[in-house]
Amino acid sequence: MFKNINPSTVFPIINSIFKILFILFIFVLIIGLVEALYLSPKDYIQGHSVRIMYVHVPAAWISLGTFGSIGFLSLFNFIFKNKNFSLIAKSFAPSGLVLCIIALVTGSIWGKPTWGTWWAWDARITSMLLLCIFYILYILTWNVFEKNSNKEKISSIIAIIGMINLPIIKFSVEWWNTLHQNSTVKILSESSIHPSMLLPLLIMTFAFILFTLLIFLMKYKVEVIKFKKKGLERL
Repeated sequence: MFKNINPSTVFPIINSIFKILFILFIFVLIIGLVEALYLSPKDYIQGHSVRIMYVHVPAAWISLGTFGSIGFLSLFNFIFKNKNFSLIAKSFAPSGLVLCIIALVTGSIWGKPTWGTWWAWDARITSMLLLCIFYILYILTWNVFEKNSNKEKISSIIAIIGMINLPIIKFSVEWWNTLHQNSTVKILSESSIHPSMLLPLLIMTFAFILFTLLIFLMKYKVEVIKFKKKGLERL
């Protein structure tokens, strides 16, 4: 199916979507930064350092969601034998890795004034580091192995195994006694975060989603070009 994609037909559509998303991303990011840096209140305990949350939390959320998408796409590839799933998954990986690194770095910066240390082998932090390693292994697999069949199979296995780590990250603060605070934003129950902080957090999360989609579209175009250039019938 993928071999029938015509870049001259698909690329104009992708370019149009990219331009719209880019303009929207800049607009949302500016509003989010103004809300996060100026309009939202400082925390009564952490002071202004709490503003790191508006980058750290969305980056962590989206990096988890992105890897979950990669894992499910890899699983669908095994079940339905549609190799296009692996191409889409591969195109999502770079943005997920970048956001995972941002989450780790900002978490470390936030941890210094909060916990008095840059790093602690806390369950949440350690499992996030493990997620970053899974991202790196997944991306390296596509670049190390020569045969496309090996790349696809091994990367898919890595992604599926890596999904086991996602609920560990999510529930680590509930399963173990950790330094990391419990979740303050909840879907099925009342959130404990104040609305004045929740609004900029949600806006910044939307900005990070748009960022992920922008990187995905750029990577997807590259993969289409590589596919057509090699004249492959299989990924």
